[in-house]
Amino acid sequence: MTSEMTSSKPYIVKAFYDWISDNGLTPYIVVDVSVYGVMVPMSYVNDGQIVLNVSASAVGAISLGDVSIELSARFGGKLENMCVPYGAVAAIYAKENGAGTSLAIEHAEPSEIVEESESSPVKMSTVKAVDKKPDSTTKVQSAPPSKAKKPSLSVVKK
Repeated sequence: MTSEMTSSKPYIVKAFYDWISDNGLTPYIVVDVSVYGVMVPMSYVNDGQIVLNVSASAVGAISLGDVSIELSARFGGKLENMCVPYGAVAAIYAKENGAGTSLAIEHAEPSEIVEESESSPVKMSTVKAVDKKPDSTTKVQSAPPSKAKKPSLSVVKK
């Protein structure tokens, strides 16, 4: 009974990302830009690789999906949206002490990537509009006009 299993890389990368973050350290990934599907700012690539700080404080948003890591971050003041398939992650490590792991590069065929994304469509939530009119028992009060006060802070001691 032989069944083909999916790549373990997404699980390994997510686990190391959580472990590094949970220990208060900064997770970095090394990305091989020759892998199909990598979208990063190419002007920051050195020797076919780019090192990305993927900590929650460094990126605008990050999604560790099933097939790829999607994130947005600023490079030279410009917001860049990036996509890194897990096969392109060569390493994930903590900046402060180097704890982490290196990973083998996996080159997927473009047709495999398309098939995977079509078989697992993005799940979207639905939003319904609600037309709620106040009934006759609801009283709406408006606040009396007041002079705008200058904002101030007060110190509260425990």
